[in-house]
Amino acid sequence: MQKLSLGEYLRQKADCLKQETLALYHAARDPRTPLAAKILAGMIVAYVVSPIDLIPDFIPILGLLDDLILVPLGIVICLRMIPPQVMAEARIAARQQIETTKSKTAAIVVIAIWIALAVLLGVWII
Repeated sequence: MQKLSLGEYLRQKADCLKQETLALYHAARDPRTPLAAKILAGMIVAYVVSPIDLIPDFIPILGLLDDLILVPLGIVICLRMIPPQVMAEARIAARQQIETTKSKTAAIVVIAIWIALAVLLGVWII
C-alpha cells in the first residue's frame, strides 16, 4: 500500500466530495427519492456551488470550517435519507458525467492546440 502525500490525499478527498455532490444532484432528480431528501440535497448542492458562504472564507479558520463541516455533514444526512439503489445509480451517473466531461475537455484542448499550430504554421509560411 503506497502512502499518499497530504496534497494527493486532499485532492482525492476533494474529488470524492465533488462526485458525491454530483451524485446527490442526480439522486434529487430521481422520482424514487423522498421529498425531504430532495430538498436537503438541493440545499447542499446550491450551497456548494454558491459563491456565498454562511461564514465568509476570509475569516481565519471559521471561514473554512463551514465548508469542512457543514457540507460533509449535510451529505451524510442526505445519504441516509436516499434509498441505496437510487444512490448507487446516481453515483454511476455522476462518474459517467465526470469522465465524459474530462474526455470532452481533453479533446477541446487537443483540438485547440492543433488549430493554434496550424495558424502559426500558416503565419510562418506567409
